[in-house]
Amino acid sequence: MSTSTVEQDGFALMRDSMEYDVVIVGGGPAGLSAAIRLKQLAEEKGTDISVCLLEKGSEIGAHILSGAVMDPRALSELIPDWKEQGAPLNVPVTEDRFLFLSATGAKAVPNWMLPHNFKNHGNYVISLANVTRWLGTVAEAMGVEIFPGFPAAEILFNDDGSVKGVATGNMGIGKDGRPTENFQLGMELHAKYTLFCEGCRGHLGRQLNERLHLSKDSDPQVYGIGMKELWEIDPAKHQPGLVIHTAGWPLESDTYGGSYLYHTDNSQVMVGFVVGLAYTNPYLSPFEEFQRYKTHPEIRKFLEGGKRVSYGARAITAGGLMSLPKLVFPGGALVGDNAGFLNASRIKGSHAAIKTGMQAAEAAFDAVQDDRQHDELSAYPEAFRKSWLHDELHRARNFKQWMSKGLYLGTLMVGIEQKLFGGKVPWTLHHRHRDHEMLKPASQCKPIDYPKPDGKLTFDRLSSVFISNTNHEENQPAHLTLKDATVPVNVNLRAYAGPESRFCPAGVYEFVKDDSDEDRLQINAQNCVHCKTCDIKDPTQNIVWVTPEGGGGPNYPNM
Repeated sequence: MSTSTVEQDGFALMRDSMEYDVVIVGGGPAGLSAAIRLKQLAEEKGTDISVCLLEKGSEIGAHILSGAVMDPRALSELIPDWKEQGAPLNVPVTEDRFLFLSATGAKAVPNWMLPHNFKNHGNYVISLANVTRWLGTVAEAMGVEIFPGFPAAEILFNDDGSVKGVATGNMGIGKDGRPTENFQLGMELHAKYTLFCEGCRGHLGRQLNERLHLSKDSDPQVYGIGMKELWEIDPAKHQPGLVIHTAGWPLESDTYGGSYLYHTDNSQVMVGFVVGLAYTNPYLSPFEEFQRYKTHPEIRKFLEGGKRVSYGARAITAGGLMSLPKLVFPGGALVGDNAGFLNASRIKGSHAAIKTGMQAAEAAFDAVQDDRQHDELSAYPEAFRKSWLHDELHRARNFKQWMSKGLYLGTLMVGIEQKLFGGKVPWTLHHRHRDHEMLKPASQCKPIDYPKPDGKLTFDRLSSVFISNTNHEENQPAHLTLKDATVPVNVNLRAYAGPESRFCPAGVYEFVKDDSDEDRLQINAQNCVHCKTCDIKDPTQNIVWVTPEGGGGPNYPNM
């Protein structure tokens, strides 16, 4: 261990630093798969490689939220005997149903008409949080140094502009921004290569993209907000392995979105709703749309009489192949959903995270063995371009673009592309706008009247956040920062009717009256479930999400 000098509030402070061959930011499927693959290669070659992994959650898996139906293809490449090793993939998919919903009815699509991307034979209904926890035990047993509760808050650069590593956040900073008696300076982690595996809209990934212009040759990335609840239902209604997807109601046909209801084990179902963040009506509330969806007769029949166990929300990338940024830069790489590898047409990303984690690890391992450091890992994007994952994403490259044109035209064209041509079409569509650019002024839109929650099937935000086990140290600066504190009232509230009070699925943003009866934005940062929706959808891009103190945020069990 050595020390580095850092300036804070005009003072020069000595920050401890540690050296590794590879530092990995993020303890999700991408980061853990990269760590495992690095250690596998070292074992195969009879050498050693030092690997450190940072995870901002209180434990591995605490912040992991996904549907999820998992394609095990990449996992089988990484750990061929995963079943014998006890990986928690225990519920194979037994039946697929796809429904188009109206307000009172549903039309099922015959299975023979479903494109391959909507079929899940050979896949598993899983808790991705639990799969991630299992991967964590595998990585730790192989000698990976894992540090949960330590968010990477800062990117470190060498004098030549290459990435040197990262620094963890300072601990014990009070609300006033000053050190408290519990103050502890963050630590620097230096590496020959740093892999950024933070998941969708990663805090550091965003900074890298802006600083290095990684997306200058790509389509704008687009996103959805996914909300999920875990329910215990009547065993008589439970069908392990049943996978239901829906489109249509309660969303208008011009708004991208859909739902899932997955039957897992122990009489539990996972019910979730995704809304594309390119929606135009500022009165739309994704959370209320999710609650309303559960009242549909085809969904209500499973949940009625059951008990809601947990809740969470997370943004997902949806731009696909055309929105991928440049993956590598001197000293590092973007991996998994931090780059945007999720396949929106399949609503699956964990297999892509694992595969790209392996590919980035293989490139980094070879570079370290060749005594290289801080150059570009060009072998990683080359391996991706030659892989089955690239072929999969290329076939699905037009999915979100077509669906952005409306439910009916989008469904027709996706069906033609996927069912008739298997995705091998000679045309490519492009995204032209970012999600935050799509909101219309409130004066051009109709308010939406959402029903009040009944506390049995539908719920409010605060009771939902409570069962996400979200917690933040209260005496710390808000990690939801504003570039300009006047913009929320002067622009967002006046022009867009205060959309942050609706697009946040956790009740973080409220417009309240002060003592002078003037509007102000109140930020309840302790409610934040780290979904990143505000960072994406704020029409003025005035909200910037930064890392809170280590271990803060949700603690998802079985999600």
